Amino acid sequence: MRHRGQWITPVVVLGLATFAFAAKKHAATADSSAKNVFYVYSDKGSKLNHYIPSGWMGDYGDIKIDDGNTVDPADGKTCIKVTYSGKATQGANWAGIFWQHPSNNWGEKAGGYDLSAYKRLTFWARGEVGGEKVAEFKVGGISGEHGDSDSGSVGPITLTKDWKKYTLDLSDKNLSHIIGGFGLSASRDDNPNGFVIYLDEIRYE
Repeated sequence: MRHRGQWITPVVVLGLATFAFAAKKHAATADSSAKNVFYVYSDKGSKLNHYIPSGWMGDYGDIKIDDGNTVDPADGKTCIKVTYSGKATQGANWAGIFWQHPSNNWGEKAGGYDLSAYKRLTFWARGEVGGEKVAEFKVGGISGEHGDSDSGSVGPITLTKDWKKYTLDLSDKNLSHIIGGFGLSASRDDNPNGFVIYLDEIRYE
């Protein structure tokens, strides 16, 4: 497992990219059958999936990922469960994870995808109890010889215990080469007792 000790300052100003959300009324609202989309995550083991949750950052020992959680997914059979302990295991007081291509790619390897045909990233998220604060959700931003062509981010976001759909507007971004398809970070200051959150239907549209 490779990791990086720095990515962002966990306090992020909202407005780095246009952001919107919609409440989930029932699971069918998250339509995984939609065409002209590019998935980061659809279901565990799906052939539609791209990118790998391999870019551990900050207090990497504080985060666990279960990409096959079957309890109340937004759509399909599974969703991603993210457990953050908030223990500051590496002393950074924040932790994050990047979905990368190929695995563990911090810009030194060829890879990634040309996502120029897509204008936004959408995903569904909820907290286990509500009130969980994610400092940032992010696309791109990995540097290096083969790094990302651009980046977009939004946060902080406080989740509720109900599924909501979030949209990150990327219409003004250069998505011609994206190796960091999706990422998130959270801080101990915002979540002193850690959190459990859930993600599903992460895709470019």
